[in-house]
Amino acid sequence: MPASAPSASSLSTSSPSTSSHDDRESSSGSGSGSGSGGSPAPEERDARPQYVLPLVVRVEKATPPGRTDALETSARAVLTLLSDPRVTEANGEWAEQVVAWEDARIRKVVRRARGGEWRRAGELPGVTVQGREAEVRVFPPIPLDGWPKDLAKLQVSGTDLEETAEPGAPEPGLPVLWLNPELEMSAGKTMAQTGHAAQLAWWRLDDAQRKEWAESGFALAVRTAAPEAWAELVRSGLPVVQDAGFTEIAPGSCTVIADHPALR
Repeated sequence: MPASAPSASSLSTSSPSTSSHDDRESSSGSGSGSGSGGSPAPEERDARPQYVLPLVVRVEKATPPGRTDALETSARAVLTLLSDPRVTEANGEWAEQVVAWEDARIRKVVRRARGGEWRRAGELPGVTVQGREAEVRVFPPIPLDGWPKDLAKLQVSGTDLEETAEPGAPEPGLPVLWLNPELEMSAGKTMAQTGHAAQLAWWRLDDAQRKEWAESGFALAVRTAAPEAWAELVRSGLPVVQDAGFTEIAPGSCTVIADHPALR
């Protein structure tokens, strides 16, 4: 599934007035995005300039994407940004923005667009990632109050999608982002969460493992865990996303667990 035109991504929380998905990721043992050192204390991160990673999903009235495909494509979009040379190279065009974003609260906001809105969003610097049906464009992190006008006016709340096909069991050996079976979240909210989980897995991998995943097109699956399996996953030590609780669910809720075979 190819990606076109570059972009960036982020995990973060934003002020409730933006109606964004305000999510905080956490994972025992997860380091910084560069893989160096540990995460700073929450109060230290809060004191730093805050950035947000914008993602836009294309939702045309007549042909909306399937829910699971959108969730998977959102996660792949975040990984595509994190692996982009404009982020990974020392003098990369987006490197400083991503470092600043990762040094503060990791925020992601998912908005939806169609028609002319989608075309205008595509003219801004970023990367569009194509799923089976879904298209998601990710943009370099921006200051919390610095949204470009063509993104700021896009809808945030109420982004929900239906399945267009039965997801089925994930292929053996495929990284899986497991959703908490006890939580109900909109598609937009869940897209931010799967992006968080993919980023946490990326941080845990070494360079060779990252390269292998990138060469597969960041193949992954998103599925809802069975209740008995979820309890085991929570105890597994795999990366787990915890929500800050600004929208839809209670603070501290565990939303997604990133089950990458290399982390087992």
